[in-house]
Amino acid sequence: MSAPLIDIRGACKTFGGVRAVDDVSLQLHAGEVVAVLGHNGAGKSTLMKMLAGAHPMDAGELVIDGQPARIASPADSQTLGIETIYQTLALADNLDAIANLFLGRELVTRFGLLDDDRMEQAARQTLHRLNPNFANIRVPVRALSGGQRQIVAISRALYFKARVLIMDEPCAALGPEETRMVHDLVRRLKADGVSIFLITHDMPDVFGLSDRLSVMKNGKVVGTYRTADLTEDEVLAMIIGGRPVTRIEQRLAP
Repeated sequence: MSAPLIDIRGACKTFGGVRAVDDVSLQLHAGEVVAVLGHNGAGKSTLMKMLAGAHPMDAGELVIDGQPARIASPADSQTLGIETIYQTLALADNLDAIANLFLGRELVTRFGLLDDDRMEQAARQTLHRLNPNFANIRVPVRALSGGQRQIVAISRALYFKARVLIMDEPCAALGPEETRMVHDLVRRLKADGVSIFLITHDMPDVFGLSDRLSVMKNGKVVGTYRTADLTEDEVLAMIIGGRPVTRIEQRLAP
């Protein structure tokens, strides 16, 4: 069995007197989707924000590709090939898809000027990789559908060589057709070898997309299992009751 791409070992994070993440270990392998579930305040978002560089880890170890790693900022996370797709998508609504894809990381010519032609060509190639029919490349993203906005956010991550995506509620507030579009995107990314941490409350997302799932409650991991080994009722019982499923062995790795 190959070593995990991401190996979080005994992670802890405290805010004042509250331990938001308490001795959490979690792994992610190449080309794998791991769903991270739990009620609001369970610690899942804090755990992912540590991986994204938004919060420093108070204690624990992080091993990436078999090497010890330290993430102290979002730039550290991006350098390691980790990109985060927040629920808000962090897009500038008044700018078009090209400008959003390169926002803060614009390409320039050897004279230090914006290289608009190269950015447009790269944006078209990256956007069409996810959706060959994406045509609204020059309209402000506020005019795009929710599914199209997801494509822009994911394309930005892929252009900058993301090996790991953290996706926060990617289907929240989307209609059935747009949800299918996002599900197709996730499957395509997985087939291309991209690894995904999927934060979600939506059981169809969990059972339709994830290889494994990890349930958190009160800052701790309740259990980590292969998704195919569980029923929806068992997952909901872990989220609500905070007790592992005892009929099967926990799976820390696929």
